[in-house]
Order: sequence, then structure tokens, then C-alpha cells
Amino acid sequence: MSGVKFDERFLDEIKARLRPSDVIGRTVKLRKQGREFVGLSPFTKERSPSFFVNDDKGQFFDFSSGKNGDLITFLQETERLTFMEAVERLAAEAGVPMPAPDPQSAERDRVRQGLAEWLEQAGAWFQAELRRPVGREARDYLAARGLPEAEWARFGIGYAPGGRTALKDYLVAKGARPGELVEAGLLIAPEDGGAPYDRFRDRIMFPIADGRGRFVSFGGRAMDPKARAKYLNGPETSVFHKGHVLYGMGEARKILGAAPSGETPPLVVVEGYMDAIACHRAGVAAVAPMGTALTEEQMEMLWRLHPEPTLCFDGDRAGRQAAFRAMDRALPILKPGKSFQFSLVEGGKDPDDVLREQGPVALRQQLATTTPFAQALFERERDLEPLDTPERRAGLKGRLRQAAGAIADNDLQQAYRQDLLERYDGLFRKAESSQGARPPWRPQARRNGRWKGPGEAWADAQPPTAQGKAAAGRLAAGLDPAPAALAAYALSRPAVLDDHLEDVFATEGFGEPGLCEMVREIIRLRLESDHLDSDSLTRHLRSCGFNALLTDIDRAAAKSGAPFLKPDVSLEAANSQWSQAFASLSRLASLDKALDASKGNLRERSDMEAFERLKGERDALRRATREWND
Repeated sequence: MSGVKFDERFLDEIKARLRPSDVIGRTVKLRKQGREFVGLSPFTKERSPSFFVNDDKGQFFDFSSGKNGDLITFLQETERLTFMEAVERLAAEAGVPMPAPDPQSAERDRVRQGLAEWLEQAGAWFQAELRRPVGREARDYLAARGLPEAEWARFGIGYAPGGRTALKDYLVAKGARPGELVEAGLLIAPEDGGAPYDRFRDRIMFPIADGRGRFVSFGGRAMDPKARAKYLNGPETSVFHKGHVLYGMGEARKILGAAPSGETPPLVVVEGYMDAIACHRAGVAAVAPMGTALTEEQMEMLWRLHPEPTLCFDGDRAGRQAAFRAMDRALPILKPGKSFQFSLVEGGKDPDDVLREQGPVALRQQLATTTPFAQALFERERDLEPLDTPERRAGLKGRLRQAAGAIADNDLQQAYRQDLLERYDGLFRKAESSQGARPPWRPQARRNGRWKGPGEAWADAQPPTAQGKAAAGRLAAGLDPAPAALAAYALSRPAVLDDHLEDVFATEGFGEPGLCEMVREIIRLRLESDHLDSDSLTRHLRSCGFNALLTDIDRAAAKSGAPFLKPDVSLEAANSQWSQAFASLSRLASLDKALDASKGNLRERSDMEAFERLKGERDALRRATREWND
């Protein structure tokens, strides 16, 4: 077997099938300690254990001798095996057949090594160009994105200048052949046979590394806003396969490895390079796919590091579609102890936005709010269409059964089917109870992150009727802009209601009669759903007949000048401004009621003075809301 050159994927397959603690535990007595196993060193005589095995990292660490490595290294060190002998031993144990001798494999490895060296030199050149005069605009862009110069080297960030052959000229002068650089993905060879030219031009460059930290390709972010592709990745090559690599994996491993023993910090999958970098700067391990949907191989890579990675996608339609594709690909390969969670950054932001606008603590908090896979799957199928007919409800049940049936593991498939159908039954139990004789809930205090409803009646509240909806539509023509602005913001960000549900109910439609029935329906739906996004809320309200009212809310809100509706306001500031405005309008509504009630009872001078004070406060609040339009 001396002529065999091992492909990295072959070695990775062996390591993926064997747990280091199982193999090493046959010669070293190990005990579990947090995320690791600990025992006495096999290399030195010691009384206190200083030998650690970490299955997630696939490594052993011996602090008494300074030795560390993987399973192959361990067998070489403890049994004096050659590299080939160690691989053969482990391959047999893992059930992975050894590759047949191939005299051409050595040549392929030599070629790949040559390409890797040119990629490394290109990365160093990109980094140097960023700091030269030609990189001034790129430096300004990075500064505007909140990425300081002190962090550039950590992430290997560089700049490819706009010249057509700048990188080519540099590397050819170093001895590279243009054909090699084309094969490495650094140059483009025209189809008409013309001279190759640089693939990346006038772009901020992000190096893409393999599991060992070696550069295998690059991604470039265009500086020109009119560029055909905002982000451009290198092509598939002999050293770079998009479905086998995750951006930021090396940095993510460092963060996970630095976690205190016994803790399992999150591992987050985000959509872009800057999002992954933002997470790393906030101390969160993160990776990003290469502009494509997660592959099964990438999912297996993630599970080697974490039992339940968190998938964090943008809240727009493209982000939701990416999440759905990930669900469909993950379902067949889910297994006990190996799944995913989902996280949605608030306010249509991405992790990079949150880090710049709110800081690392806010980013960590938002990424820590996750939805289990089963719940996310149920909500996807539930929200696919209205459930207002028996046929559609039966369709939902069939889709849930089909989704569970896609799971290959029989035990997990059965558990998912039971879980999804219990959610289905619970959904329609709630719907039936809300339509029966028992009146709707009145919200009480929030406990343990959930709203509890004791079944108290809303004052004269009834389920929305066709006549009530029609009346609401007629009243909408004269909507007050200020309450309409509050409603518009609540429709776009339903979570803002969580701390105000009882008060919102008390205001009777934010003080606007035309909004009363719709607001009651929003509160009812918010009480029944832990996760209510803007799209599903709006879709539900349209299915209830509030189409015209929603249009009138948008029209009236646009006239309000409300500061929290302006596009340049951060999520934190907008939420705070909305809460202040809601408090003001709530106070205004209570003042109006108090003044109306006291008009016929002004017998004493003190009553008159109190009436004037209330009237003055009310008029001041009215002026404040009108000033939104200024």
C-alpha cells in the first residue's frame, strides 16, 4: 500500500465513524467530565489526571507531556504504528474499505498542493492590497460596516483591485502558470481562447478555508453597486467543492473549543460572510454556506461539532425559502440527538445589522431565542394556506404525516408523527373553544414567558361577525392617524404587543372605534400563538374580512408622521418610541373618559380646577401627537 495517497474525505469518513473516547478508552481509563473525557496520561506517570479526550473536536490533549492530536496520532504515539498502519487499523474498525493503490493519486496530490500554495499567496496579496492606497474605498466601506482594522487579519479580509490582470501579473511574476491559476479559480479563461484575466476585481475579499484552515477559494463582495453579482464565490475546483465547505468553520471551532467545560454554546448557521464575522466578534460560533442551500454533507459536518445547530436566516421571503429548503433536506437524515433549531433575528435585520446597531449582547440574546425543528416544521405547514374548510384542515393533517414519514430513523419518525398530530389536535381544540359559548380570554400577567388566560370574559366581546367587520370597514374611512400608526407598527412587529396586551385591550382599539374588532382579533391570535410573524398575522386578518381596514390603516398611518414608522430608526429605538406613543394615547383615552364623566358633576371650585388640569393635560397630549406630522 506504499503507493496509496489518502484523500482527505477518506480520512474524514474514518474519523466521523469512530468516537475517540471509545477507541482511546480501550487503553486509557476515562471518565466523563462535562463535554470531555479525562484520565491519566498514557505518556507519563502521573497521579492527577491531565489527559483529555474531546469527541466533538475529535482530538486528545495531554497536558503532562504536551502531546495532542487525532486518533491516528494517538495510535502512532502509543503503539508506535506508522501512519499507514494506524489508518489501516482504524479503517478496518470503522468499516471503511481502504482505497486501491493508484499511482496517479500522488500526482493529483502534488497538483492540489501547488494550487493551495497559489491560493495562500493570493490571500496574502489581497490583504496587502487592502492596506495600500488602492484599497482606500474598501477600507472606508469596512469602517462603515463597523469592522475595525484590528479585526481584518483575524478573518483574512483583503481587497482585489479593479485592474484586469493585477493578481495574475503578481503571481506569474512569482512563478505561477496562468493555467494553474485558472484551475485554482483565481483567473477566468475566455471561451474564445483569449488570455486569462482576474476573476475577482474591485471586490472586498473573504478567504474560504477547509477544515484544516487551508485556503481553498475566495468570496468577493463588489464595491460597485451596479455590479452584476453583489457577492461572487470562486468556482468548483479540484480543491474547492461548495457543498463540502462552510465559511468560518475554523473560527467557529476555536470559539466552541474555548467554552468552559460542561457548557454547550450555540453553533449558528447564517447566510453571509459578514453575518458569520459579526457572530464571531460577538463570541458566537457561526458558519455560512457558499451561497447555496445546506447540503447533507454540510449538515453532518455541523453535527460533528454540535448536536443541534441553529439555522438563522433573514426574515424576508428568500430567507424563509432557504429555511424551508434546509428543513426538507434535513428531514430524512434527522436522528436521535441530531437535529436543528431555528432563529429569526428581529425586525428584518441580519446578525451584522444587530451587532452594529445594538451590540454583541443584543445579538447573543436574539440568537439564543430559538424554535425547535418540530415546531418550525408544524408552523410552516400550518401557514401554507387558510384552514377554513374541512378539506384544507385534512390537507394539513396529510402534509404533517408526509413530513414525518420522510424521516429515515423509525423511532424518530414515530415520535415526530405523534408530536405533529398532537399540535394539530391542539390547534383545532383552541379554535373550537374560541368559537363556543365560553367568551374569549382576557389576558393576565405574563408568567414563564407565556400568556395565561383564565377564561375571564372581555366586556361585551363576541367573535368577529360579518356585520362587525363591515362596520369596521365603514368606520375605517375616518381613522385617526395616531392610532392607525400604532396598529400599523403592531402589524409589522407583533412581538411589540407582548408587554402591553392587557393595556391594548383596555384602550378599545388604541382609542379608535374603527380598530376595535380587529385589535381584539390580534390579541386573541397573539394569545394562542407563541410565534406570530407579520406575514401570518396579516394573512389571518385578511381571511377574517379585514382587507379594507388594513388598507385604510396603511393610508392613515402614512399621514401620521409617527417616528417609529420611519425606515432609518433602529428596532430598539422604534420599540421604545412605540411604547411611549402607546402610553400617551392610552392616557389620552382615559382622560377623555374622565372628562366626559365629570362634565355634569362640577359643583365645587376644586372640581372645576381638577377638570381644567385634566383638560390641559389632554390637550397637551393631543398636540404632541399632532406634532408627528411636522
